[in-house]
Amino acid sequence: MAHTHTHAHDYAGDLEHDLAAAAQWCAARGEKLTEQRREVLALLLQAPGSMKAYDLLAEIQKQKPTAAPPTVYRALDFLVAAGLAHKLDSKNAFVACRDFEHPHHGVMLICDSCHSVKELSDERLEARLAEDAAQFGFSVAAQDIEVKGLCQDCRSTDQQGKA
Repeated sequence: MAHTHTHAHDYAGDLEHDLAAAAQWCAARGEKLTEQRREVLALLLQAPGSMKAYDLLAEIQKQKPTAAPPTVYRALDFLVAAGLAHKLDSKNAFVACRDFEHPHHGVMLICDSCHSVKELSDERLEARLAEDAAQFGFSVAAQDIEVKGLCQDCRSTDQQGKA
């Protein structure tokens, strides 16, 4: 029986450790975390929120002026397919996934004010979604749920502004 847990990933950690774990994950899948993929993943891991593809490209071009959009898009496609990143459809942006070793449907908590992103994993919610969908004969594939609101810091700032 799978364990049930609810936790949030706050996207703060040791970059080299995270990149090494991602490389091992790829190798176990028979894939490679190439230099380009590693570079894009490193930028996502260091970002306080999500990043758009062209923002990633601009950062990469600071070191490699000849970098082209297709290389970033290919790296992002790979990272999403490997479970190392999530695409936020509502923002057309990407965020790193630190819980890639446990395939899941993430619930992305996106702050409307500072644009920070927290990922909530809840196996009970995933199971309930699959059960409810099955009642309609629907099989849930990969699905990230995006929830918008205000993070704790922005709510505190907002409350102080109203005082």
